[in-house]
Amino acid sequence: VQLQASGGGLVRAGGSRRLSCAASGRTFSSYAMGWFRQAPGKEREFVAAINWSGGSTTYDDSVKGRFTVSRDNAKNTVYLQMYSLKPEDTAVYYCATGPQVGVYTYWGQGTQVTVSS
Repeated sequence: VQLQASGGGLVRAGGSRRLSCAASGRTFSSYAMGWFRQAPGKEREFVAAINWSGGSTTYDDSVKGRFTVSRDNAKNTVYLQMYSLKPEDTAVYYCATGPQVGVYTYWGQGTQVTVSS
């Protein structure tokens, strides 16, 4: 399985951005997907996750109500829609996949999101 994250960039505080993660491999539709982020000087942290069907999602409290994770299994793609962005959301965002939420065996390269104040 290979994951390709995209959609990062520079955005002003209060703005929105949508990240995409395209996956290759036949296991995508049966695997959970997760988004993580890592800010400079900090450890990687969980952001959001979605189960294989898209019927269950979970979020870190810091993004709950502002970010939405979704997936399109026909396109082998998972999305992270981010609203009301804050400077503290600045980080490299990574997508990951695995057999269930919380168990990730494949990771993509990151995409940088920078939120200016």
